[in-house]
Amino acid sequence: MMLDGMEDEDKWLAEGIASIQHNAFYMHRALDANNLREVLKYSAQMLSELRTSKLSPHKYYELYMRAFDELKKLEMFFKDETRHGVSVVDLYELVQHAGNILPRLYLLCTVGSVYIKSKEAPAKDVLKDLVEMCLGVQHPIRGLFLRSYLAQVSRDKLPDIGSEYEGDADTVMDAVEFVLQNFTEMNKLWVRLQLQGPGRLREKLEKERSELRDLVGKNLHVLSQIEGVDLQMYKDTVLPRVLEQIVNCKDELAQYYLMDCIIQVFPDEYHLQTLETLLSACPQLQPTVDIKTVLSQLMDRLSNYAVSSTDVLPEFLQVEAFAKLSSAIGRVIEAQVDMPIVGAISLYVSLLTFTLRVHPDRLDYVDQVLVCFLVLIYNTHLTPITKKQVVVLLSAPLDKYNDIVMALMLSNYPRVMDHLDNETNKVMAIVIIQSIMKNNTCISTADQVEVLFELIKGLMKDLDGTAVDELDEEDFKEEQNSVARLLHMLYNDDPEEMLKIICTMKKNIMDGGSKRLPFTVPPLIVSALRLIRRLQGQDGDVAGEEVPATPKRIFQILNQTIEALSTVPTPELALRLYLQCAEAANDCDLEPVAYEFFTQAFVLYEEEVADSKAQVTAIHLIIGTLQRMIVFGVENRDTLTHKATGYSAKLLKKPDQCRAVYACSHLFWVDDQDGIKDGERVLLCLKRALRIASAAQQMSNVTRGSSGPVTLYVEILNKYLYFFEKGNPQITSAAIQGLLELITTEMQSDSAAPNTVSDAFFASTQRYIQFQKQKGGVMSEKYDSVKV
Repeated sequence: MMLDGMEDEDKWLAEGIASIQHNAFYMHRALDANNLREVLKYSAQMLSELRTSKLSPHKYYELYMRAFDELKKLEMFFKDETRHGVSVVDLYELVQHAGNILPRLYLLCTVGSVYIKSKEAPAKDVLKDLVEMCLGVQHPIRGLFLRSYLAQVSRDKLPDIGSEYEGDADTVMDAVEFVLQNFTEMNKLWVRLQLQGPGRLREKLEKERSELRDLVGKNLHVLSQIEGVDLQMYKDTVLPRVLEQIVNCKDELAQYYLMDCIIQVFPDEYHLQTLETLLSACPQLQPTVDIKTVLSQLMDRLSNYAVSSTDVLPEFLQVEAFAKLSSAIGRVIEAQVDMPIVGAISLYVSLLTFTLRVHPDRLDYVDQVLVCFLVLIYNTHLTPITKKQVVVLLSAPLDKYNDIVMALMLSNYPRVMDHLDNETNKVMAIVIIQSIMKNNTCISTADQVEVLFELIKGLMKDLDGTAVDELDEEDFKEEQNSVARLLHMLYNDDPEEMLKIICTMKKNIMDGGSKRLPFTVPPLIVSALRLIRRLQGQDGDVAGEEVPATPKRIFQILNQTIEALSTVPTPELALRLYLQCAEAANDCDLEPVAYEFFTQAFVLYEEEVADSKAQVTAIHLIIGTLQRMIVFGVENRDTLTHKATGYSAKLLKKPDQCRAVYACSHLFWVDDQDGIKDGERVLLCLKRALRIASAAQQMSNVTRGSSGPVTLYVEILNKYLYFFEKGNPQITSAAIQGLLELITTEMQSDSAAPNTVSDAFFASTQRYIQFQKQKGGVMSEKYDSVKV
């Protein structure tokens, strides 16, 4: 049925256009013959086609435009007629004798345009006559297009200030009155158009009605272009009259479009000075009007106006723009009870954006927006869409200030965060951390740290009984890595304040649950060790300080913190941290502290590190750290080195044993001025490593039927060369020569399996010896007796 209707409409349109073209043809012939009577006859017949009621607004517009093109030619003819002695007054009277009212009024408007141009009568009188005569057509579509034509032909003939049609002092008001009256009548016709047609076509009709909105809106554009419409006239006359029409029409489409028109066409300065009047209309609009978009566009216009020049900022304060906008938003939300929560939130997002752009220094304004928002979402379930809006709102201050410290000064910011669900709270916590990272913000006081941790508590601990086990593993790791990066940004140059920050970090980290500790404890340890390095040499208490920032005090905190990792199955991490603390204690010359940390590391190794690979890694870490320790006395050092060498020899795999044992040789030869140089014990370690390597070769023969690679022998040979060059008297050229021959023999044995890696390694070592022999000097003499 609808398809048939569309086909009929296309047929009626084609017939109408054909009729216009037919009558236009004869009208043109009459124009050429200068036959006024014939011109009026055919032009009236042509315009009669606009009387149709069979076309939709969209199709009617096509028909109207064909007639409009012909009317422009007709207007030119009427101008010529007045030049040829025909009185424009007579012409104005003559066209009113047309048989039908619609053609009559189109012709009257056309002649009226010429009449005004002739200046034989005041423009205001002609315009008043025309706008009132058009009341004769009340059919919505026909009347709307007729008045659109009137607006079109009169827009350059208004008695404006400076216009050639300007009359006495009151003519500007006449121009305004004409446009306002035409606008009012056009809007009534446009609104009435919604009642045309059956209900099943209502949606299609509304779409077509929307396409005709510019016909009405052009009147407001004309008003904004009238020079005589200054701020006072706009405030006293134009805006109240337009708003009255908008409110009274009670039409959703008209109200939304015309409010938007007002905002777009009139100057920003006018909006600022009439803000209260404009905003007072908003709560009176229909509940279905998308007022949030209208207000958002208004605030966007005003904020752009504010940032365009600092000179206008005092005006915003003078008119109390923020207070008026905030109040209007509250009234609109109260009036539109069915407004979706996402729409209400978007209003506060726009208000906050406006505030941050216009009054960035007024944190109290930002706080007021947050408290209004808090009231809005109190006991409200947030949907996924509203959650995104909440994140946008809370992210706005961070994006504006580029400094989380400013956000921490907003008293209502944490309160809003408290009312978010766990998911949104976490999202915001990530946004906050990303802001800090992006802007390289340093959080420098314990109080700020405390507030910050309150904001990101969704990442710092379990909320509302949500167990960590319920979280996605990858997401959890990503969240905790973000927290770890954040902890490195907490810093203060003052040691006392930095210690307070560390204590605050420790308290919050310990409340986070055992699963978070492997992520959050290491950055805390690093921050504390960094502070210890700055305090090296201070081992006493500082008078007058409740918590003195001394290395001893900080080491106590570190010991307690690492002990907490015992509740988590991460002994390897705890061992590494103990060793780092021991090295820091060494630098501070605190032997008892360093020994205690090493003791804790050994206890962990003995009781907790069971995996063979983890044992290998751990023992090498212990040996490497112990080698760098210079704070220990003979007794403590002997105890620790004995333990290390004992653990090395007890590793599961022979190759691991061998490498750990020869690594222990460095514990007895420290290449410093005052370092230990026990050549005999070095040699004992290397010989022991050699025995273990031989045992590994024999085991390989038994299990695989061939000797294993000689890599271990070559590694031991390189250790011999190292200590030989360092001047260890126990490492002789004869021992090196014997090792070279042993390796060569092993490689040439029938049971030896070829291995390109070990062969290349040995060849490289031989080239090194040859290089040392040939370069001359003392080293060359030492190597002279070694035969390669």
